Amino acid sequence: MEMNPLAEELNGIIQNGNTHVYDMLSNVGKNLFFPKGILSQSAEAKEKAHKFNATIGMATEKGDTMYLPSIMAMLKGISPREALTYAPSFGIMPLREVWKEEIYRKNPSLTGKDISLPVTCNAITHALSVVSDMWVDPGDVIILPDKMWGNYNLIFGVRKGAVIKNYTFFDPQGGFNMNAFKTCVEKEAGERDKIIVLLNFPNNPTGYTISPREADGIADILGNIAKGGTHVVAFTDDAYFGLFYEEEVMKESIFTKLLDRDPNLLAVKLDGATKENFAWGLRVGFVTYGCPVKEESRPFYDALERKTAGAVRGSISNASHLSQELVLKSLESEGYLSEKEAKFQIMKARAQEVKRVVANPKYNDAWDVYPFNSGYFMCLKLKTVDAESLRVHLLDQYGVGLIALGKTDLRVAFSCLEKEDTQELFDTVLKAVADLSRT
Repeated sequence: MEMNPLAEELNGIIQNGNTHVYDMLSNVGKNLFFPKGILSQSAEAKEKAHKFNATIGMATEKGDTMYLPSIMAMLKGISPREALTYAPSFGIMPLREVWKEEIYRKNPSLTGKDISLPVTCNAITHALSVVSDMWVDPGDVIILPDKMWGNYNLIFGVRKGAVIKNYTFFDPQGGFNMNAFKTCVEKEAGERDKIIVLLNFPNNPTGYTISPREADGIADILGNIAKGGTHVVAFTDDAYFGLFYEEEVMKESIFTKLLDRDPNLLAVKLDGATKENFAWGLRVGFVTYGCPVKEESRPFYDALERKTAGAVRGSISNASHLSQELVLKSLESEGYLSEKEAKFQIMKARAQEVKRVVANPKYNDAWDVYPFNSGYFMCLKLKTVDAESLRVHLLDQYGVGLIALGKTDLRVAFSCLEKEDTQELFDTVLKAVADLSRT
């Protein structure tokens, strides 16, 4: 297939800014572009068509957006234009700008460093799919821990044909297994010219976030691999960012330690309002890039944003305008930070109660507890019964729903567990273990 001239133009800009990043693009990524067809013509018409504008596939009435009163009656404080019209494939500009400001606010060590303007996706799952279009070819290796969100396999393995390589997430001391990570990364880097590493903190399913020292170790390993000549694409899945409950936890995204390590290392930040702002069904997420760029960074990042928006355009067209407006208005509201802090304290209290309860020695024969210090989840490592059998027994006999992962692991989402119900939940799990142990 002959490459579109727009794609060629973007590729040239990327090559001028950082030729290593161009080499990292997948075949699809190299061919992606943002079309200048109906969308650009409509944008020009919006600016210049002062008499009649009959360009875009939306209906208007008396100069404004047509709507059903039954829909707008449910939406207070928001106009039909904000709620019902198409959003740009890039996302609405005010939200992209505010989210970028939020990234800097939440990650102070980014001060003075250039990053791209976030591109809006239909939450992080869609963002992962978009970046897989951009950066993943069939047969590419993606390095993930053995404790990982199962949907990564669907997104990268099934849909893109990538090869997932796992390393053991925890070391015997209960920290991040730096040696296993280093061994896995170095082995894969020695066999190919590009590796993709996905880093997810707070981790789903374990609820573990690395310390600053561990973050430095990870960044040093990836930086050294990049300096050695291997292209490194680092996806940072920051879905549960900000929900850090212990002082020794790194309070910034590991993205901050990766984006300026080496020209051969591209950091791709994936985040959103879904978990961070307790707005799961609004499906608002973002893709943001960071890496060393020759000379002026804006044309380079603009080219990456256009390719990313092209991937959005070619999959879902655009994320919900209504959802984006709701998130934007919340971010700009006077009480936003105090509201977030109030919900954070509830979550922290739940996590601390879980820590208190599971420390009781009466559970020692039934399970070990994987380290957790953040996020929505914690995991038990069962010693005597099969996780799936226990899950089904808990559901059938006690009306308790938990998630079984493999043969030994049971995930507990304390995010949806009231603090006062914690003791009863774990006592019920212990009772169910005893039931199965007798059969």
